[in-house]
Amino acid sequence: MMGLKKSSRYDLLVVTGPTASGKTSLAAALALRLNGEIISADSRQIYRQMNLGTGKDYGDYVVEGRHIPYHLIDIADPGYKYSVFEYQRDFVKVLDDLGTRDKFPVVCGGSGLYLDSLISGYKMIEVPPDPLFRASLERKSLAELTGILSSFKKLHNKTDIDTKKRAIRAIEIERFIGTVMDDQKQFPIVKPLVAGVLFSREKRRDRISERLKRRLEEGMVDEVRQLMMQGVDPETLIYYGLEYKYITLYLTGMISYDEMYRSLETAIHQFAKRQMTWFRGMERKGIPIKWIDGELTMDEKVEQVLEMLL
Repeated sequence: MMGLKKSSRYDLLVVTGPTASGKTSLAAALALRLNGEIISADSRQIYRQMNLGTGKDYGDYVVEGRHIPYHLIDIADPGYKYSVFEYQRDFVKVLDDLGTRDKFPVVCGGSGLYLDSLISGYKMIEVPPDPLFRASLERKSLAELTGILSSFKKLHNKTDIDTKKRAIRAIEIERFIGTVMDDQKQFPIVKPLVAGVLFSREKRRDRISERLKRRLEEGMVDEVRQLMMQGVDPETLIYYGLEYKYITLYLTGMISYDEMYRSLETAIHQFAKRQMTWFRGMERKGIPIKWIDGELTMDEKVEQVLEMLL
């Protein structure tokens, strides 16, 4: 193991990339070399019992027989709506803890909004629920809610209008942000090296399709069925998107198994494409991402990142 030199330009390593790019195994291997621990930046892996659908590959955190500690995974119950504000708040707590123990922080994940909020240092704003305001929107159609939300901002993120619940919450957030004072707590400034794992488009598609098939064989449908049996309502599962959305539609009889499989596979490919669009947007904003060839061996990837970092 090694630590960073005091003169290093970086105090944080971010390992990212589109879904199915092998981020976790690389981050764990790097954490071992850096005497570090992993902080997840995945917006769905925070939920307990949502394992196969969110891609929690716990085995990836074992490197050379050693377990690499990870944070911000399995910290909320399914059904809870965890916010970016909460993520920033919890991230700061973990960052402070690692600092007191002289552990190097290795952020790992592909949730662009989470990553951008850390690197760009978005202002931390907690948006409390407003039951009366929500009630005033409940009778409106999704089309009407979409129109209201578009009056606040351009709708770049289509997931905001997947369901009425999402749209109402998005309106609530935008309305609050528009009235909040400018004295919110500032996010700490970090000096990150951002390393992205990149495969060719064709290889990425193959990896996504292979992983989907494997996770369905491992029981991903049963995982969603169990969540429903525990009382997580279908609309909330649809809110979580991708695997949870399409498997819920199948389990509630809205679509057939074959339709679920084909639609989900297509949706994950589209999601990976949107992730790449987000990463390119980060680069256009001046956040450099050092792209690593996914076809390299693990040792080659590790050495390449360490050379840039150290």
